[in-house]
Amino acid sequence: MNLYGVHRWGCGFFGVADSGNVFVDAPLESGSRRIELTDVVAELKSIGFEMPIVLRLENLITARVTQLNQAFRNAIESTNYKGDYQGVFPIKVNQQNHVIEHLVRCGDKFAFGLEAGSKPELLIAMASLRNKESPLICNGYKDREFIDLGLNAVRLGFRCFFVIENLHELDLILERSKTLGIEPLLGARIKLSTKVEGNWQNDSGDRSLFGLTTIQLITLVDKLKHVNKLHLLEMLHFHLGSQIPNIRNIRDGVNEACRYFIDMTKEGANLKYLDLGGGLAVDYDGSASTNQNSRNYDINEYCIDVVEAIDNALTPLGIPHPTIITESGRWLIAPMSILLFDILAVEEFAANQKIKSESGNSGIDNWCEPVLCLFDTESNFDQHRLQENYNDTIYNLDQSRRQFSSGKISLREKAIAENTSLRILNRIVNLVPSLPYPSPELLDLKDKLADIYYGNFSVFQSLPDAWAIEQIFPVMPIHRLSEMPTKNGVIADLTCDCDGKLDRFFVDSASSGSLPLHELRSGEDYLLGVFLVGAYQETLGDLHNLFGDTNVASVRITGDREFEFLELINGDNVADLLSYVEYQPKLLLEQFREMTMASFNDGRISLDEAENTVAVYSAALKSISYLTSS
Repeated sequence: MNLYGVHRWGCGFFGVADSGNVFVDAPLESGSRRIELTDVVAELKSIGFEMPIVLRLENLITARVTQLNQAFRNAIESTNYKGDYQGVFPIKVNQQNHVIEHLVRCGDKFAFGLEAGSKPELLIAMASLRNKESPLICNGYKDREFIDLGLNAVRLGFRCFFVIENLHELDLILERSKTLGIEPLLGARIKLSTKVEGNWQNDSGDRSLFGLTTIQLITLVDKLKHVNKLHLLEMLHFHLGSQIPNIRNIRDGVNEACRYFIDMTKEGANLKYLDLGGGLAVDYDGSASTNQNSRNYDINEYCIDVVEAIDNALTPLGIPHPTIITESGRWLIAPMSILLFDILAVEEFAANQKIKSESGNSGIDNWCEPVLCLFDTESNFDQHRLQENYNDTIYNLDQSRRQFSSGKISLREKAIAENTSLRILNRIVNLVPSLPYPSPELLDLKDKLADIYYGNFSVFQSLPDAWAIEQIFPVMPIHRLSEMPTKNGVIADLTCDCDGKLDRFFVDSASSGSLPLHELRSGEDYLLGVFLVGAYQETLGDLHNLFGDTNVASVRITGDREFEFLELINGDNVADLLSYVEYQPKLLLEQFREMTMASFNDGRISLDEAENTVAVYSAALKSISYLTSS
């Protein structure tokens, strides 16, 4: 459906079936299989799995790993590049066990590696990797225990690289290396002057938080030369940002990094690997542009530009081509996860036809002047004077509110003024598309009058980037798409927070403050999906209002069956969440039981009522934090 742009951001995986339901077209080893998301939801509901649900589609991880490696392979062959390519997944992008296990499994044939930025992540990587040719990249700050773990990984045969972020790490690495009798593999992270566009532009440039300056890099080389260990420095590493929308920034960064590579080689460094870090962007809004939620290139152009830039820089100087490493975690797994939730209720910004005057007659003559003026605007509405109608309506609405605040008109008169204004403004909204040059005020009116759809989820838990960095994610109904939506809405979550909402969308190829949605039907669920949420969202989620992890279903789409559930994980129950913030659920239950029995002893409730009340409290502790249909 063009309205929601699924053909633009769907990565070739998602679409809309003739039934009006969203489908996923999952690649298999031979061919593909298409399933509708509503069928998966129905199966989950039949076994008692409630909304909201994060749906992980395992096939899409396999497909992306294969696409990335094949695209680099094609670029290497087409340019006659003499080096190789190896991908690495940064564990911080999604640390969930099932995700890492499947990435390692499907990446094994490509010697796909892992990146660890902390001791817990390094422990995951050391226990998960099976192919000893897969790189294990150690980024971030390192202490003695971290370094000892990495050196023991080298002893076991892993190609574990310590990427030096600051000079203090080098002395500790060399000291522990000597003590344990294990030679380390070293890399150096450099700060490039190349700046990038988008949300992560502060990760790049001279003031980026991580990496070595030119002065520090030369100091590192000299230190290694002094102890006759420069041969250990095999990798040059840089990172320009998590999501780089403009391909020119990427090429500029690679060109600059190559200059470092060339001169480091001349200094005697034994460089064999060039690690570009992350940056391969996801087209979240489908605009294929350089805005922060998109990118102006595809995977093939990215790979060709990277390989060509390195080839063009090194070949004329006779410098051997390095193995290219990328840490493209966001691009790899964003498509695999979908947040599914139901709509609980709608607050409509439409006129109420039942509001009447105190006498039951809406046409009496003793209305205040602002209300009479609003009646006049409505009765003499001219579709050729929309701006004037709008100006008059807003002015008289403001006047009626001021008169109410000063005690000159009644609450009922204020309500009738607002009700009449809503009728006029909604009429204007419907006519704005017919104007050749509508004013910004008229264009914004649709969003200002958007209904509020209350969703059964938490932005802060499941979509933290939508709040923190104004990330736009694709949002759309997963059914009823054979019907044209007749409403515009913003989506509020369950939290008691004004930021707990989705009000930034990309609709019909343009940014929008509201989303086209359908009217709710009595007795029917209305289901929405937020797509491309596989990267960072599960890991970064917080416990605002103590809404915890949602239910999670990991699905494999197969050739012989439509799909099978690999893992079903229940979300946090209330007792789990309370324990996270230092309460003891058993003690709370006991305290509540004592208070309830005190009410029984005072004669306020019967023994049966006391027992039932305690049972309700106990059951609530065991329930999920989100709203349920049961």
